[in-house]
Amino acid sequence: MASGKATEKDQLAVSLNDLFTSVSAMVKGELQETNNVLELLEKMNVRVAEEYQGFGDVASGLRVFVEQLKSKSSTFDDYVQQLDAIEQNVTEFEAVISMLDKYVSLLESKMQSVYQIPPA
Repeated sequence: MASGKATEKDQLAVSLNDLFTSVSAMVKGELQETNNVLELLEKMNVRVAEEYQGFGDVASGLRVFVEQLKSKSSTFDDYVQQLDAIEQNVTEFEAVISMLDKYVSLLESKMQSVYQIPPA
């Protein structure tokens, strides 16, 4: 019986050893998977950082370009104001011409009626 118990203990020890080896392999596999995922995430973060660095350079260049355009456009403000004033004067001049045209037509009709000249 003693040898039967020793055999059972040996089988139990072997089974426990197999169990611990299997659990250890499983934990090692899980840790390796997690490690692989973290390495992939790190590579993705590096790639995204490189991409956004490029966008940052483009945005910085665009900001400089916009500032240059603003400084150039401010020099045109005086010209734009002068053009607006000219446009206003032309509109007023057109109104005066229209009134003069009506007045000349009225005078012409009066002259024709006074001298009885047939309308042309």
